[in-house]
Amino acid sequence: MEKYLINPNQKISTINKDIYGHFSEHLGRCIYEGLFVGKDSPIPNVNGMRCDVVNALKEMGIPVLRWPGGCFADEYHWKDGIGPLENRKKMINTHWGGVVEDNSFGTHEFFELCRQLGCDAYINGNVGSGTVQEMSEWVEYMTFDGLSPMSELRKQNGRDEPWTVKYFGIGNENWGCGGNMRPEYYAYEFNRYNTFVRDYDSINKHIYRIACGPNSEDYDWTERFMKTARRHMNGISLHYYTVPHGWDGRGKAAEFDENMYYVTVTTAYKIDKIIQNHVEIINRHDPDRRVDLIVDEWGTWFDVEEGTNPGFLYQQNTMRDAMVAGLTLNIFNKHSDRIRMANIAQLVNVLQAVVLTDGEDMLLTPTYHVFKMYKDHQQNTLLGSYLTSDTLECEGLTMPKLIESASMDENGVITSTIVNVSLDETKEVKCQIADSEVKTVKAEILTGAMDDHNTFDDKDKVKTAVYTDFEKTADGFTAKIPPCSVVKFTITK
Repeated sequence: MEKYLINPNQKISTINKDIYGHFSEHLGRCIYEGLFVGKDSPIPNVNGMRCDVVNALKEMGIPVLRWPGGCFADEYHWKDGIGPLENRKKMINTHWGGVVEDNSFGTHEFFELCRQLGCDAYINGNVGSGTVQEMSEWVEYMTFDGLSPMSELRKQNGRDEPWTVKYFGIGNENWGCGGNMRPEYYAYEFNRYNTFVRDYDSINKHIYRIACGPNSEDYDWTERFMKTARRHMNGISLHYYTVPHGWDGRGKAAEFDENMYYVTVTTAYKIDKIIQNHVEIINRHDPDRRVDLIVDEWGTWFDVEEGTNPGFLYQQNTMRDAMVAGLTLNIFNKHSDRIRMANIAQLVNVLQAVVLTDGEDMLLTPTYHVFKMYKDHQQNTLLGSYLTSDTLECEGLTMPKLIESASMDENGVITSTIVNVSLDETKEVKCQIADSEVKTVKAEILTGAMDDHNTFDDKDKVKTAVYTDFEKTADGFTAKIPPCSVVKFTITK
């Protein structure tokens, strides 16, 4: 039996709600068809936003949304997406499928979506093909409450009050699709662009500035960039995709064998060490810990579904994806002292989506159910915890079979989430909560075969259920955690 210790006296850090953030790019059917159908669509909508998708995302507990990219951000010119629809410029989306982008979803529509979702806004600015003036004027347009050319333009377009921009990214993947820059060159560009991202209400509306950080294990980028620009940012981004066997061997999203499953989960687990290594570099250049780590692109990346546009990145979502989501969110919780925000890629119909749509129809993926299970961690206090576990090894990668995290809310209620990545072993766990007399324990579970997934003909094949295979003890519980499962315990003392 594995020993699981939770110490409510060891309060480590606040799990920022924005660790559970999401990402929406002008890519495939994420925005158009997925989130936005237009006011004249027969699909039920409010101001063009799909009611079914919006309601599902609200129920999931979406805290923050990143837009408009991604690679698209560094070819996006915001003035093309404001004003009367018939006057908006059309463009070719060169990154994603070569389709026409008609800019019918722009700044006003994005903030309307955030309003309906009740979430905060994370805007990514254009460094790769834009100008300092363009970025500066966009911030003015969105946030200035006084008399200026951009605030007057916003009012002409129907919005008198400014919006709140919580986060602003100065470019995206500038080491690649955002300009193929060296870290020192991007650092100088970051400092220049960032200077003109004004706080028009510096007391109440300080914009949190995010610099383009490394891709995956590129520690050299972090070292060289932090050395040059460490004093001028609030956060630095990290992108890490779970790509089994590399970009040429990703395999299918819903058809895979046990070896590919284990390659996937062990590759996902690598993010724990990658975070540790980047944080060590950041801390060395920023000993006061002013600069946070922002994991604003993460998730699984497999081959697109057959018969779909390869530039649309549409893939199915199985219990394997749920396991990646569960173990990754537990890791983020454990690093919440240095991670301020994370954004899974992407929200609807793209990569590791939480929602898939087909015309008027919609389904929730296994990943959706993990996020909904975990939402009680948001703004909780991370507790010290330790769970013994044997390990699995696959093609040189090693990880524990059980990955957990525990947190406590302001009323002393403890949320514990445990992932069992083994495909054939039920793990018995004995949990003890230090200096506590446990009153009640409730639990829910998400489990199934590794390739189980929801389809439009069977939307509920994978869904959460009440979990009862545990026994409360005086100071905790004992439980049997099934193979390929995510289990959430709610404990009152």
